[in-house]
Amino acid sequence: MTENRTTISVASATLAFACVLAVPLVSAQKENTAPARTKKDNSVYAELTKAPRKAVARRNPLERDPDAVAAGANLFDQHCAECHGNMAEGGRKAPSLLADPVQQATPGTLFWILTNGVVRRGMPVWSKLPEPQRWQIVTFLKSLNPTPKPAQ
Repeated sequence: MTENRTTISVASATLAFACVLAVPLVSAQKENTAPARTKKDNSVYAELTKAPRKAVARRNPLERDPDAVAAGANLFDQHCAECHGNMAEGGRKAPSLLADPVQQATPGTLFWILTNGVVRRGMPVWSKLPEPQRWQIVTFLKSLNPTPKPAQ
């Protein structure tokens, strides 16, 4: 009988020890197999990817209006240049609008960002600005020619 109790005690101790070792191992394996999408994109341009499909697909009704670029430049000077720089090059308060993510974004995406802002990053909501004026700013932004990157 004593021999059975000793065997059971040794078996219990071995099982407990194995469990103690297995828990961290399983946890580590779970961490290594976590899907990549759980990583948070902290880029200042990440908000562009959050525009709903319907917004992304919107077309700029002023895209071919010859006066829209000049009007948009004027509005940009009044409302955006303080943070984004006079030439949209970015500054201490806001990122460059000449960057690829902005220049490659659809007009609808830029309109959505203007309309909704990025409040947690300090960009105000411009929904009170009349819709045609927001489209003029988008037209101006799309007319900008980013500085080409030097060949490496």
